[in-house]
Amino acid sequence: MKQLTNHIKTLLASLIIISATSSFAQVKQKTRILFVLDASQSMLGQWDGQQKMRIASRLLSNVMDSLKPVDNLEVGLRVYGHQFSVAAGERSCEDTKLEVPFGSNGFDKIKETLGNLYPKGTTPIAYSLEQTKNDFPPCSNCRNIIILITDGIEECDGDPCAVARALQKNGVTLKPFVIGMGLDVEIIDAFKCIGTFYETKDEASFKNVLSVVISQAMNNTTVQVNLIDANGFPSETDVNMTFYDNHSKAIKYNFIHTINYRGNPDTIPLDPVLKYDITAHTLPAVSKEGIVIQPGKHNIIALDAPQGFLDLKMNGMNEYSDLKCIVRKKGEMKTLYVQNFEETTKYITGNYDLEILTLPRMYVTDVNIKQSHTTKVFIPEPGIATISAPSRGVTSIFLERDNKLEWIYNVSPNTDRETVILQPGNYRVVYRGINVKQVIYTTEKRFKVNSGASTQVKL
Repeated sequence: MKQLTNHIKTLLASLIIISATSSFAQVKQKTRILFVLDASQSMLGQWDGQQKMRIASRLLSNVMDSLKPVDNLEVGLRVYGHQFSVAAGERSCEDTKLEVPFGSNGFDKIKETLGNLYPKGTTPIAYSLEQTKNDFPPCSNCRNIIILITDGIEECDGDPCAVARALQKNGVTLKPFVIGMGLDVEIIDAFKCIGTFYETKDEASFKNVLSVVISQAMNNTTVQVNLIDANGFPSETDVNMTFYDNHSKAIKYNFIHTINYRGNPDTIPLDPVLKYDITAHTLPAVSKEGIVIQPGKHNIIALDAPQGFLDLKMNGMNEYSDLKCIVRKKGEMKTLYVQNFEETTKYITGNYDLEILTLPRMYVTDVNIKQSHTTKVFIPEPGIATISAPSRGVTSIFLERDNKLEWIYNVSPNTDRETVILQPGNYRVVYRGINVKQVIYTTEKRFKVNSGASTQVKL
């Protein structure tokens, strides 16, 4: 009908304008919409003095005319309940068929098929949905959408909800749309678990819902992610964000958060069909689950992500070529990050424990990171100890601390001379020649390491 056709054309024109003016550029996805249409015997029922099947066929035909000019769109049609007659005793729970596969001329073929349908069979919804997994040819950059139109509940003991979940989990399709045509109130809840459900009561409401569903199926809406600082402002940025399908947990989008030229978090085009989980890859990461995107609106997702900086410094000269520090959340053993010295890294505000991989290792606990503040951690300048032995042997270096020896390092048994970078302190080296077979020939020597100084240790 002209009103529906014009309405959908207006919506599609708006989408083209949004796409052209978006600040985000990406490879255009192909959208594939599979209409799964109920042609069971109950579709012979009357709506406003007209047969439900005729109303559905006519309005779907109008939709085909409106969608035909749209780029990167293919349509297909699967019908169930139209091949075997219940009245003739031919009830079949496998009465479903892909009448129009995806292709360039699917719009005209669907219109032709709709004109020849006659309802006469049963309602194998679960089986029909399950068969759709074979209806979508392999495609690496496609949005696969199912729009199920039905006026009756499952009649073949299948579980349409379980099938719909499996299709999403396996990445076959996005969450289906379900349009009910005059369903009884007591069975409506059985459809809500399949996908986004809309109930219609007459031709006018069916036309309106069909328009809304098509718009949502075709439309990316906009989302703004606010990374909130400690003062409650969305000032944090330059963070990678991953959007996951809340149901299948599949990765859907990766974006690097950006403040646009107006000073606001830049908008992101997202598919409103899905429910999302989002992870902002801060240190540590922050996440939010079960995010519902409202179609046709500008959505705002807020994540608390206050951050400050940690700068690792060394007093004097850094003799280490690749000194690293293990950063952990306070009181936890899990490694959060391995940070290089002379490097400044951003962390979520809070307290952290550091394990610095010097010889001996240094531990700095309860380091506080504040909003937009750089916390600097300094360690002493190391010294250098050169260990010289009469020959190759078993040689170990120990730190003397609190009247105890702490093992620090084993000198290579393949050399009789080695230079080791050590933090300031009192040490002892213990040596025995590699070919000596008696413990009484073990020798040891004490030495001291001072910052910036070299020490010769001769055994």
